[in-house]
Amino acid sequence: MVKEFKLTLETTPDPKDIQFIDQSLHNFNSSQTGMNDGRRLALFVRDGAGQIVAGLSGWTFYGWLAIDLLWVREDLRGQGFGDQLIKAAEEEAIIRSCTQVQLDTFDFQAPEFYKKHGYEVFGLLDGYAGNHKRYYLRKYLNHG
Repeated sequence: MVKEFKLTLETTPDPKDIQFIDQSLHNFNSSQTGMNDGRRLALFVRDGAGQIVAGLSGWTFYGWLAIDLLWVREDLRGQGFGDQLIKAAEEEAIIRSCTQVQLDTFDFQAPEFYKKHGYEVFGLLDGYAGNHKRYYLRKYLNHG
């Protein structure tokens, strides 16, 4: 019996389909590492009306914090919100027994911000959006 399979391209996939892939990969990874400690981490700064003006999202797993997103509304940048978010994320990562953090950023975003917070570049890709660079950074967390 021949099974038929169909490859489809979807530019607006159902979030449940993405969740299925994510969970399936997580299950495989857990079976290979013997670790099942993945947890979402999200922090928000809200104004008096409850609107998000800054935030950070990522995951902790396998002893690492992976920061996916860090954003501060443009008119509020330079006022310490990013500092508060990164510090709070690192503190929570330590509570969750993480020893390192990884993230990436573009040259037009915040590589110097992260370097100021003790992150070091371990990888660089050229050629994004023309001649921009994508930096990959890490930081060892101090558990002292």
